[in-house]
Amino acid sequence: MTDKPIDHSLHPRRRINVLGRDFHLPQSKPLRISIGSGLVFLGCLGFLPVLGFWMIPLGLLVLSHDLAWARRGRRRMNVWWEKRRRRKAGAPTR
Repeated sequence: MTDKPIDHSLHPRRRINVLGRDFHLPQSKPLRISIGSGLVFLGCLGFLPVLGFWMIPLGLLVLSHDLAWARRGRRRMNVWWEKRRRRKAGAPTR
C-alpha cells in the first residue's frame, strides 16, 4: 500500500482570529462541531468556578465555520461592528 501525500491546498487550514491572534482549528468537521458545542454548553455553566460565560461566544465563533445560522450571525455582527466603528470615527457609511 502506498501513502499518497495529502494536498492541503484543497482543504485550507481553518482558523479564527480573536483579538488579533490567529488560532488554528482542527481539519475534522465533526471535531470542530464537538469543540464548539462543548464550549457553548460549558459556557452555560459559567456561574461555576473555572468555567465562564466567555466560552459561549467562543463556541459560537468555532461553530460559525461549519453551521450556516452561526455564520450568518457572525457576519451580521461584523457588519454592525464596522458600521458602529466608522460612525464613531466620523467616516460616512453606505
